[in-house]
Amino acid sequence: MRPTRVLAIARKEMIHVLRDPRSLAVALALPVLMLFLFGYALTLDVDNVPLIIWDQSNTPASRELVSGFTGSRYFSLRGYASSYRDIEHAIDSSQALIAVVIPRNFAQQLQAGRNVDVQVIADGSDANTATIALGYAEAVTALYSRAHLVRSFRRLGSEPPRQPLEQRPRMWFNSDIESRNYIIPALIPVIMMVIAALLTSLTVAREWERGTMEQLISTPVRGPELVFGKLIPYFVICMIDVLLAVVMAEFLFHVPFRGSLLFLALVTTVFMIGTLSIGMVISIIAKSQLLASQMAMIITFVPGLLLSGFMTPVANMPDAIQLITRIIPARYFVTMIRGIYLKGVGPQILWVEGIFLLFFSVIMVTLAIAKFKKKLA
Repeated sequence: MRPTRVLAIARKEMIHVLRDPRSLAVALALPVLMLFLFGYALTLDVDNVPLIIWDQSNTPASRELVSGFTGSRYFSLRGYASSYRDIEHAIDSSQALIAVVIPRNFAQQLQAGRNVDVQVIADGSDANTATIALGYAEAVTALYSRAHLVRSFRRLGSEPPRQPLEQRPRMWFNSDIESRNYIIPALIPVIMMVIAALLTSLTVAREWERGTMEQLISTPVRGPELVFGKLIPYFVICMIDVLLAVVMAEFLFHVPFRGSLLFLALVTTVFMIGTLSIGMVISIIAKSQLLASQMAMIITFVPGLLLSGFMTPVANMPDAIQLITRIIPARYFVTMIRGIYLKGVGPQILWVEGIFLLFFSVIMVTLAIAKFKKKLA
């Protein structure tokens, strides 16, 4: 393989890219736009849960409990109910996701030292949000219960018993528990997998549709030289996209970066070569730009979004699906980029994922070279 021929093909492909400024603008602007939209639209944070309260007691004790809910940043009071019919209407119309029902004998039961049941009704149609909201509600009632217990003991002139076990949680790597710190780094592999495959899926197919493939076949350029020559311009474009994404993550979304930029660049290079080769294989097989672009979207977007661990941890998936994720390159890059961004770990921790990623890239480049034949049929 001669470097001069590779550079000649790369120069030819780059001239074609520069002659189509609209496609170049899309290649550079689309990842930025997708990261911007996904970064602000996707969130796992559960704040301002719509709340409705039915306070049948309407006493200072019950109002203190209500203030525990209204004073929390996790709840947003949307109104008061006077019956279960009001609660049902509020939940059915999505005006409230959770309802708190305080019984009529709330204050009397507390004064008598008896346990009081406070009913919490949640909209289970969104199971994940409802579970988190119930956890918030349980924390509010537990805090109120402890405060009431302390006051009761002190009225009797004694100190409340100390709890034998006290939890002191400490959150590592994401102390503010911001979901964007978890989502934004993983968006980069998912978006770039789609963009890279789309860009190269049109290269060889375009030569066939425009009738210029015969000219390339008649030249002494070999298959590996053609493949690498066509990959180079799009590799440069994709690396610029990744750089823009990293800058946006740092200055727009304020995601902390604790790892090595050099290691991130190395991992990204390996991933980009493999992903660009996927598009090249599709382009060689399809020989049609429309079919190639459709195949690239199907092969990269759905697996990258659903099977990479971007939204759902791979460990929570069924065993059969976990086996399928092993052939998804974005799975390894998502794990590596989160480790680099949030934990600051390096190859001594992520070497297994790095080997899988390197293995995938070698296979895809080899497959692209093997599939390209210098013949018309």
